Amino acid sequence: MMKRIVVFASGGGTDFQSIIDANEKSKFCEIEFLVASKKGIGAIERAERHGIQTAVFCKSDYPDLEAMYSALAYLLNMHRVDYVVLAGWLNIIPASFINSFKDRIINIHPSLIPAFCGAGFYGKKVHKAVIDYGAKVSGCTVHFVDEVPDGGAIIAQTAVEVKDDDTEESLQTRILEEEHKLLPYCVKKLCEGKIEKQGRKVTIN
Repeated sequence: MMKRIVVFASGGGTDFQSIIDANEKSKFCEIEFLVASKKGIGAIERAERHGIQTAVFCKSDYPDLEAMYSALAYLLNMHRVDYVVLAGWLNIIPASFINSFKDRIINIHPSLIPAFCGAGFYGKKVHKAVIDYGAKVSGCTVHFVDEVPDGGAIIAQTAVEVKDDDTEESLQTRILEEEHKLLPYCVKKLCEGKIEKQGRKVTIN
């Protein structure tokens, strides 16, 4: 039976689009719905264009994060979701939710973890930090999600050269190109049961 996934997004949704495109080319999963962190974001428009249901979970609608993620977990379980894919999701995820979906949540991060990751490192802030530090190589990482921000076991990485004249925008553009290949690849392998995890060691078959 084909695995069911839900994608979480907080912005324009280009990583989400890469999964849609790959899945339309060679179907490997059912995208049950998109979870958006607020109304009016580009990711919702992308979902609607492809006939994918959306659900908005905004922090301000709940007394606290635990209440929001409890409602979200209920929804995912109702839909018998197999995997959660974070594709530019900016909300903190509590340990209770992570434990409910242990080794079933993956995330993409725009650097080579463990460099330039963790609390406060997201979006262009990552690329600015890379350039300011003088790093010669950056890239993107797909990893399992655990209680430590960007701390879960690494599934796959792609390296990107940092050029002398790079700006945050130019580096982000080149890394995004690689994200749009790496994320759908990892989602496909996960849904096909070809990713094995033992502790921090992850093997792709």
